[in-house]
Amino acid sequence: MARQAAASEVLLDVDEEAREAARINPKFVLEGATPRLIDEWQVEPQIWNHVRRAVDDRREPGQFILTGSATPADDITRHSGAGRFSRLRLRTMSLSEVGSSDGTISLAGILAGEGGDAAKTDLGLPDLAGEIARGGWPGLRELPFDTALQRTRDYLEEICRTDVAVVDGGRRDPERVRRLVRSLARNVATHASLTTLVKDTAGPDGQIKDETARGYLIALERLFIVENQPAWEPHLRSKYVLRKAAKRHLVDPSLAVAALGAVPDALLRDLRLLGFLFESLVVRDLRVYAEPLRGRVAQYRDSSGLEVDAIVETGDRWAAFEVKLGGAGPIDEAAANLLRFAKQVDTERVGEPAALAVIVGSGYGYVREDGVQVIPVGALGP
Repeated sequence: MARQAAASEVLLDVDEEAREAARINPKFVLEGATPRLIDEWQVEPQIWNHVRRAVDDRREPGQFILTGSATPADDITRHSGAGRFSRLRLRTMSLSEVGSSDGTISLAGILAGEGGDAAKTDLGLPDLAGEIARGGWPGLRELPFDTALQRTRDYLEEICRTDVAVVDGGRRDPERVRRLVRSLARNVATHASLTTLVKDTAGPDGQIKDETARGYLIALERLFIVENQPAWEPHLRSKYVLRKAAKRHLVDPSLAVAALGAVPDALLRDLRLLGFLFESLVVRDLRVYAEPLRGRVAQYRDSSGLEVDAIVETGDRWAAFEVKLGGAGPIDEAAANLLRFAKQVDTERVGEPAALAVIVGSGYGYVREDGVQVIPVGALGP
C-alpha cells in the first residue's frame, strides 16, 4: 500500500548495504525522491530522530513513509513527533472488504441515527466458521483454503519462535510463548486476567511467572498480534462500579484458530468457542469501519454483571452492540441487556445512544418494536 504512494524506497530488512549505511549515518537512507518509503525502519531505530530532523529542515509535508511490522520500544520514539508524524495502523480486511458482506447497513449510518433494513444474508454457520479460520489476510485470500490455514499457522510459529525475542531484546522460550498464545486463543473475547492466563500455561516445567507472561504480552502487542479492547467509562446514573479490565483479542480471529490448531468443522462442533471467535471477528470489523470515522471500539462491564460486547464512540456520538450467532432467544436477551444498559448511562452527559443493536451471524436486518436494531454481519459495512 505504501508503495502506491511512494516515489522511492529503501527496504531495511533485505538491503544489507542500506542497513550498514543507516548504522554509519542514517541520513544516507533519507536521500531519494519523496515521499520516501523506509520499510522496517525499526530495524535501525535511530532513523526516527533523523527523519524528525529532516522534516523540520525541509519544511514540506509528505516527505517520508515509515512502515514496520513491529513497534519499537517507547524510548526510541520518545522524542516528540508532534506535528511531524501521523500514525496509521493497518488491519486485516473486514468482511465487507473481502466481499462477504454487502454493506447494506453502514456503521456511519448507524452512528448518524439511520435505522436500516437488510435482505436475508447468505452467510451460514459453515461460512462464518470458514471466514473466521481463513481471516482477513490480503495475501491469503486467493490461496486454497488448507494452504491459507497452514500459512497462518506458520506465521504464528515464527512469531513465537523468533520475533518475540527479537522485538523484546532478550532470550525467550518459544514453547512458553506458544502456550501463552494458545491461552489467549482459548480466552479470546473474554476478560481473562493475567492470573488466569498464567494458570492456563502450565506445562511439564510448570507455569509461566506473572512477570514473564506480562513481558510476552507486551511483546505480542508490539508485534501487532494482540490488540485488547478497552473498557468504556461513561457517566452512570446507577450505583454500580465500573470494571476497567480490557477484553482479550488477537488482531484477527484466524490467529486464535491457528493457535488452537483448529479447522472449521471443529469450530462447528464447539458453538461456544465459535461464538467467542465470532464476537472477535465483529470487533475486528467494527474497528476497521470506525477508523475512518476517528472512532474507537470499547466494551462495558460493571459490578452487577452487566456487560455490553462493543461500544463504538466517535466524538459526540456512540452506539452499543451485542454480538450473537443468532436465534430468537439470544436476540431477545441481548436486546433486553442493551435497554437495561442504556437506562444506566447518564445521557445528559454523554448524549443519547445513536443506536442499540444486536449483530448476528445471519438472517434479516430490521428494527425491533423496542427500537433495538438487528444487523446480520453479512450486511454490516463502513
